Amino acid sequence: MRLLNLFLLSWKQLRRHRVKSLLTILGTAAGMFLFLTVVSLQESLKDATEIQANDDTLVVYRDKRFCPFTSKLPEDYKRKIAKLPKVKSVTPIKVVVNHCGTSLDTICFRGIPKEEGKTFLSETKLKEGSFANWEHSSDGAFLGEVFAQRRGLKVDDKFDAAGVTVRVAGILDSASPQDMNSAYVHLDFLQQASGHGLGIVTQFNVKVHHHRDLEEVAREIDSLFRYDREPTHTRPEKAFVAQAAKDMIDLIEFTHWLGLAAVFAVLALITNTIILAVRGRMKESAVMRALGYRGEHLVWITLSEGLLYGFWGGVLGIGGAFLLIHFGHFSISGEGVSLVILVKKTLYLKAAGLALLLGLLAGIYPAILASFGTVADSLRKS
Repeated sequence: MRLLNLFLLSWKQLRRHRVKSLLTILGTAAGMFLFLTVVSLQESLKDATEIQANDDTLVVYRDKRFCPFTSKLPEDYKRKIAKLPKVKSVTPIKVVVNHCGTSLDTICFRGIPKEEGKTFLSETKLKEGSFANWEHSSDGAFLGEVFAQRRGLKVDDKFDAAGVTVRVAGILDSASPQDMNSAYVHLDFLQQASGHGLGIVTQFNVKVHHHRDLEEVAREIDSLFRYDREPTHTRPEKAFVAQAAKDMIDLIEFTHWLGLAAVFAVLALITNTIILAVRGRMKESAVMRALGYRGEHLVWITLSEGLLYGFWGGVLGIGGAFLLIHFGHFSISGEGVSLVILVKKTLYLKAAGLALLLGLLAGIYPAILASFGTVADSLRKS
């Protein structure tokens, strides 16, 4: 007997009990929706804080300071850091945020020297606007794509936050969460607009010639300013993000259990539904056996039901998670660093595979129940 015909028979079984099937599919969709959003949050955290082999950037911050409001370093430190032999480039950055606490809508301005803007932003893609527009306007700002979409801003729009008023000169697309959720402006403009005056920055981003030199250069920088008026604490960029976002990390690690709970809930829901369906059609099973259906045929029909529940529940749940994350433009910020929530294509595939696997696993026990017994046994149990 052809498997396709048995699969179509399973589909007809689901359609016969539409309310029950719909509720099971919606429950499965809710579980897969929760699972995918939780995993997306965890993957975004991993990308933002896990040091990779090709990372070559250090962040020099004021020692024993965490919020950008409290980290104040002389801009003149740049000249001393640049003289170190394994340093490739040094970029002073002024960071201004509307508040340092953990929030879903933090406004983060990053001031960089105008003459270094093109080099510093070389790893980003300019989606709208032009670099000349930013370079020749003192109040011009490049906005990260997530920032612009969340605020509904376009090129030439003006907005103000944290006491700073800027005009949108361009929209950036970048793989870095910090770029996607920041507004890049001229350093001297931000220094004056924030009221802290010229010559004071929040941090230095230092690029080294080779990633193997990160720890050595970090030690050299901190030793250089150990007895200065403003001592420093230098870390790889992602280690700096991980430290600044410690509260967010603790919160997101807890969501791991929510993801596991969603998986087990989906498995239990589909299993329970199929068991009830198998027990409710004992007479039908007896008739099918009398017509020549064998145990393996009933097994395949039951497993197909589980696959169908997993498939449709996965489609709705994964689709819902995509729409929420894609159009919601969610990000979590704390102490001047951002975690942008995105869904990778590989996560869609993994979630789809998991939904089908859960449906298949959920059908195993009911399939065993359906395969045992004779025609007389099925009629007696019914």
